[in-house]
Amino acid sequence: MSDPIALNRTLKLPSLVIFGLAYLTPLIVLGIFGVIASQTNGASASAYLLALGAMLFTANSYGRMAAAYPVAGSAYTYVRKTIDGRVGFLVGWATMLDYLFLPMVIWLIGSSYLQAQFPAVPMAVWIIGFIVLTTVLNVVGIKVADRVNLILMSFQILVIVFFVALSLADVFASEGGAGLISASPFTGIDSTLVAIGGGAAVAAYSFLGFDAVTTFTEETIEPRRTVPKAIMLIALIGGGIFVVVAYAVQLVHPGGVFENSDAAGFEIARSIGGHLFGAVFLAALVIAQFTSGIAAQAAGSRLLYAMGRDGVLPRSFFGKLSPRFHTPVLSLLAIAAIGLIAIFMNVATSTSFINFGAFLAFIMVNVSVIVFWARERRAGRSHNVLTYLVCPIIGVIVIGFLLTQLDIHAITLGAIWLVVGAVILAVTTKGFRTQPSELAVDSVDSEPADTAPLP
Repeated sequence: MSDPIALNRTLKLPSLVIFGLAYLTPLIVLGIFGVIASQTNGASASAYLLALGAMLFTANSYGRMAAAYPVAGSAYTYVRKTIDGRVGFLVGWATMLDYLFLPMVIWLIGSSYLQAQFPAVPMAVWIIGFIVLTTVLNVVGIKVADRVNLILMSFQILVIVFFVALSLADVFASEGGAGLISASPFTGIDSTLVAIGGGAAVAAYSFLGFDAVTTFTEETIEPRRTVPKAIMLIALIGGGIFVVVAYAVQLVHPGGVFENSDAAGFEIARSIGGHLFGAVFLAALVIAQFTSGIAAQAAGSRLLYAMGRDGVLPRSFFGKLSPRFHTPVLSLLAIAAIGLIAIFMNVATSTSFINFGAFLAFIMVNVSVIVFWARERRAGRSHNVLTYLVCPIIGVIVIGFLLTQLDIHAITLGAIWLVVGAVILAVTTKGFRTQPSELAVDSVDSEPADTAPLP
C-alpha cells in the first residue's frame, strides 16, 4: 500500500541546477587542485576537460532515463525498470556508497578545515555542528534548503571569480598579456596521456553528484522536461568552471610541484591575494562544504525513501514521510547517524571507496539507455540513435576506463561492499529466484513512462 503522504512538487529548473551545483561544490576544484596538478605534471586543465567529456555522455543517459521514469531513485530505478529488479538492487546498493557516505566525507572535510584554524575546539564539535544544522534545514523542507543553497552558492561563486581574477592579474603583472594565453595548463611539463588519464579519474570526483537531481524528480514541476535539462546544465556549468579555474591557477603555478599538494589552494590563495584573501578562501571552503552537505544529505535521503517505499529496505522506517514537513525525516536521520562515524575516521579512509559505487552506477545507467532503446525498437517505437545508442556506448567505455584508474584499495573495498549486497539480495529473493518488489511508477506520475514523449 502506498504512502498517502506525497513529496511536494515545488522545484523548477533554476532550483535544480543550484542543488546540483551545490552537490558538485565548484570550489572543490581549488581544494584538490594540487593533487590533480601533481598527478598530471601540470596538465590539470586537460584532466578536467577529459573528465567533462566523460561526464557529458553519462549526463545524456541520465537525462534519457529521467524523462522515461520520472520518480525518485536515480540509477537504482532506471536499471530495475529497464534490465532487472535484482540488478537494480545491486546498482542501488553500490550507489549507496556515494549517497550514504559522501555527506559524512563532506562534513569531515569541512570540520577538518575549521579544526585546523581553531585547534582548541575538538573535531567532534565541528562534525556534530555540521550534522545538526544541515539535518534541521533538510527536515524543515526542500524550499528552505533551496533558499539557503542559493545564498551560499552565490558566495562560493563570488570567491571563485575573485580567485580566477587575482590569478590572471598576477600572471599579467609578471608576464604581460601574452602570458594569459598558453597551452601549458593543457600540456603540462613533460606530461603524458597516461598521466592525464589518471588525473581525469581524480578530476571526475569533482563531478560526482551531477546526477543527484534525479532523486528530486517527484518534487520537480514538469520533471520529464526539467530534469534532463538540469542534468546537462549542471555537468556543463560545473565542468566549465573546473576547466577555467584549473587553467587560470595552473598559469600562476605551472607544473605539479608543491610543498603540500593537499593544501596547494591555500598556498596559491595567499600568494595571489595575501593573508586576507587566504582567510576569505578558507571561509568559502567551509561554507562550500556546508552547502554541499545540504544537497548530499537531501539526495541520499530520497534514495533511501525510494528503496524503503519499494520494500527493498524496511518500509516502516525508510518509506515514510513526515506528515508535517512532507520530507523523509527518518531517512535524513539515518544519514545523520552515519555521519557521526566521521568522528572516528580520517578523510583518506572515508573517501577510499565512494567512487567505486558512483562509477558503477554511471556505467549501468548508460547500459540502461541502450537496453531501453533496443526494447522500444522491438515495440515499434524509434528514438534518436545518437543519444540513445552511440553516446551511451561511449559513456560505458570512458567511465569503464576511469573505473580501472581507481586506487586498488578503492576497488577492493567497493567489491566487498557489492558482495555484501549480493548476499542480502540472495536472502531476500530466495536465492535470486524472485524479483524484489516493484516500484509503481504510474502512482507518482500521471503520464505512463512507456508512452510519454521523450525529449
